[in-house]
Amino acid sequence: MKLLKRLRNFLSKIYFILKYLISIVNIHIKETILHDKLDNIENKGLNMLNQIKKVGIVGSGFMGRQIALWIASFGYSINLYDSNPEVLKKAESFIVKALQRKNIDDPQGKVQLISVLDNVATNAELIIEAVPEDLDLKIEIFRQLDRSSSSTTILATNSSSFPVSYIEDSVIKKQRLLNLHFYPPIHERPMIDIMRGSETSDEVFNQGIEWIKSIECYPLVVKKELMGFVFNRIWHTVKKECIHMWAGEYADIETIDKAWQIFTGMKMGPFQMMDGIGLDVAYSVEMSYYRESGDPKDKPPKAFEDMVKNGELGLKTGKGFYEYRRRLK
Repeated sequence: MKLLKRLRNFLSKIYFILKYLISIVNIHIKETILHDKLDNIENKGLNMLNQIKKVGIVGSGFMGRQIALWIASFGYSINLYDSNPEVLKKAESFIVKALQRKNIDDPQGKVQLISVLDNVATNAELIIEAVPEDLDLKIEIFRQLDRSSSSTTILATNSSSFPVSYIEDSVIKKQRLLNLHFYPPIHERPMIDIMRGSETSDEVFNQGIEWIKSIECYPLVVKKELMGFVFNRIWHTVKKECIHMWAGEYADIETIDKAWQIFTGMKMGPFQMMDGIGLDVAYSVEMSYYRESGDPKDKPPKAFEDMVKNGELGLKTGKGFYEYRRRLK
């Protein structure tokens, strides 16, 4: 009898302990559901107030067409502008064929070709500039876009190095400026640097973060202004050391690339990646860092400069650090 009584008391204690634990779990579940509902309400409210449906892309070259393709794959309509009609048509063919392979509905209707810069702003809630790393060119484009876009349009630069604050003196709507920097190829590197200008509003910055998530990229949030942003700042150091090792004849490009590939597990080495980006772009970016720091160590070596002057720009010209059988069209 005593044993039975002790067993009953023990089971009774276990019962109350389990009941208490279950009540805690239920409370946690209810709180989680409530928080999820509140988050959904907040996100829906953000989307309803600041919905981005159409995106303007200025520049349809190597990066512009990749950005346009990636964004269109997620259902956004695109206004695609380029000053060169031939480049624009090639970009359209590239995008439409890629969308067809992805079985995207109405691929032809996703992209509208624009031949006049002011018209890229038509019905666009976001405009991304993706022209070469020429600060004066970017400033002039932003000056025009500021005039032609609506008061609610976000203006962003895909610059590889320049903070958007370098451009903001050319616009009136300073609170609507962002750096949105993509990394090619986007499908292999789905991350985007996002950085504000000196007067960018919190609303615009947060909207930019949510939009990046909507195209399934990771937002690399830069907390305060920094030339080169997040990964490109790291990449600058890697590029600089590799280029100086090559120019100083400490190691050849194949050895340096192989060392990088083995250590990181990446498919391409730094010189292969620079060839893919374009050596003119890589050189301009490195010169931007040099102008900012004034440090002689940041100045690209003459051998690199000579390659650019000779038109050896990498994959797009058929020759760079490596030689290629065909040019990038």
